[in-house]
Amino acid sequence: MTTRLRVAVVGLGWAGREIWLSRLLAHPAYEVVAVADPSPAARQAAAAAWPGIRVLADVAEVTTDLADLAVVAVPNHLHTPVATGLLRRGVPVFLEKPVCLSSAEAVRLAAAEREAGAVLLAGSAARYRADVAALGAAVACKAGEIRHIDVSWVRAKGVPDAGGWFTRGDLSGGGALVDLGWHLLDTVAPLLGAVDYDQVLGSVSGDFLGAAAHGTSWRHGEGQAPAGGGDVEDTARGFLLTSTGVSVSLRASWASHEALDTTVIRVEGSAAAVSLRCTFGFSPNRAGGSELLLVSNGESVPVPFEEEPVGAEYDRQLGALPRLLADPGYQGRAVAEARRTIGVIERLYASARRERPAPAVPAAV
Repeated sequence: MTTRLRVAVVGLGWAGREIWLSRLLAHPAYEVVAVADPSPAARQAAAAAWPGIRVLADVAEVTTDLADLAVVAVPNHLHTPVATGLLRRGVPVFLEKPVCLSSAEAVRLAAAEREAGAVLLAGSAARYRADVAALGAAVACKAGEIRHIDVSWVRAKGVPDAGGWFTRGDLSGGGALVDLGWHLLDTVAPLLGAVDYDQVLGSVSGDFLGAAAHGTSWRHGEGQAPAGGGDVEDTARGFLLTSTGVSVSLRASWASHEALDTTVIRVEGSAAAVSLRCTFGFSPNRAGGSELLLVSNGESVPVPFEEEPVGAEYDRQLGALPRLLADPGYQGRAVAEARRTIGVIERLYASARRERPAPAVPAAV
């Protein structure tokens, strides 16, 4: 019988509890041995809910004697500090996205990973969706040379934790671009490979941050999230151009004028286009199931794939982690990909912040 991996879950917020802890407890490959959170209330609730699991106040207590893997789901600004501490103690880390908030943080993660030989694994659930995998296979077989990719994740109402850390730039690292945009860029990476972007143009806006009606409901129980505003964007748009001439258009929106939440990935190729319309994430305000189409010569043909329940991609990713942990060549890969992703995000924000010249004043007649 294969020995189960001992896991410590660090961070008992919504993602730690609802996405990871519940799935780890049900997965035959894992044994949850500890949870860690600085909040006394969170620890008290955890002790009552899971009396057989060790409850820790300090992540420093998570060592190789206790756990074979730490699943880190803390607020964004703590990702790098918590993960580097665990890695330096030799504890392999599965780190929720965003893996880091700057290129400098990516460098620190890489150094910590090398220091003790521990492996960093990154949250990339979108890649494990059945419809996204089917899109990738269709592109590889039918699209020909890729010319352009459109990716968008647009929520109707989904500003997370309005007034909390999610909408504070110093704690989150950014808004919809860091949150949803990371997933979108993560779906582009396998299609294009480790490309360089010669040109990056971005814009951001925040028209919905202060409106309670545009907050999430699924992360707060019944009702809407409180209004609170913030200093991050609820919508980001970008246009990227690779050194080989492939263009990528991106939109990430926590809230919008739309009625339903929709994710779209469309790949235009020299031979055909492949288009996926679905909804990422856990929002109940979904546009329905997934639709994957191959478009060529004016004809749209459905591409079959196995439908799956909401959240199945997270179970599938957990199933893949033991193999990645055992792969001696995997060390450094997650950090390298994260460094490319955060590099693009940094450039998009830099473009959006760039001062625009004032409109020209018409010359007097």
